[in-house]
Amino acid sequence: MRERRKSFGYAWCGLKALLTTEHNAYIHFTLTIAAFLLSFILRISKGELITIIVVITLVWMAELFNTAIEKAMDFISIEQHQQIKLVKDLAAAAVLISAIAALLIGCIVFIPKLLQYA
Repeated sequence: MRERRKSFGYAWCGLKALLTTEHNAYIHFTLTIAAFLLSFILRISKGELITIIVVITLVWMAELFNTAIEKAMDFISIEQHQQIKLVKDLAAAAVLISAIAALLIGCIVFIPKLLQYA
């Protein structure tokens, strides 16, 4: 049980590191809070809420993997290397694609409900 607690501690340290070192994490955090507030205010369905949670999770996971890959590549070499740039660019693209998907799903879920209130 002690080892399990340690592993959760490491995970929390990773989240803390992400939130304190990556400026994009603040954007993700703000948009996450906004999405959950809108979900509550607009009383979206359970299925819509599950979809919102899944895409938010995907964005956070992509950002965490991107940050881990960037840190690992910086550890390998601080010099400019074309292959390292490619690896970092690919990881960043994963974040971009997940964020675009989240934005599109957010628009599909929230815009019709917002228009009902207009």
